[in-house]
Amino acid sequence: MDGSLHIDNLIFVLAIPAIGILICIVVTYIITEGNEIEHSIEVEGELKKQLVYSTILLIPGLYILAKSSFSSEFIFIGNDGVPQHRIFTDIFGCISVGLIAGMIIGYATEVMTSYSYVHVRELATACKTGAATNIIYGLALGYFSTIIPVIVLCFVVYYSHSTLGYYGVALAALGMLSNLPICLAIDGYGPISDNAGGIAEMAELPAEVR
Repeated sequence: MDGSLHIDNLIFVLAIPAIGILICIVVTYIITEGNEIEHSIEVEGELKKQLVYSTILLIPGLYILAKSSFSSEFIFIGNDGVPQHRIFTDIFGCISVGLIAGMIIGYATEVMTSYSYVHVRELATACKTGAATNIIYGLALGYFSTIIPVIVLCFVVYYSHSTLGYYGVALAALGMLSNLPICLAIDGYGPISDNAGGIAEMAELPAEVR
């Protein structure tokens, strides 16, 4: 590598999700192999472990990838066209910031949507008093749930853009999606389990009620 960013770094960009897929497979195998789940309430905790562990393992993996792909110092052409001296830790910083932000947003989403936490239980209690309180409280909770993701995304965009411009923003997005297989498993668990529960409840109803 001659110290500049060019088309050869397409391999580096493709290697980020590739490493993420491999680590997600390893983490899923370690957590699920020989660990029998006896109650459905345990599934949420196991999925959360996979997200946290994959994030922790991806950080050193991405560091090694960035260090091996870039020289200790390279020339980066910023958005203003002015050459800038950068080091490989700037690349790693953009990716890792996006990776950690994805975990924070995922956890914040869980807190706002899981019945294990107080927000959903308060919304369920508000539904008992009528449709008006349901709509008002639900709308307020929906607005409130966006505070942490918006702040985190603003910080990620500011840091990555001030470091490596639009290229840094793209790297942060790749970092946020590097453990996407586990994120999709978590996102798919809710709708799948809810639909299965609805089908089971309908199957138990008498035919005249259905």
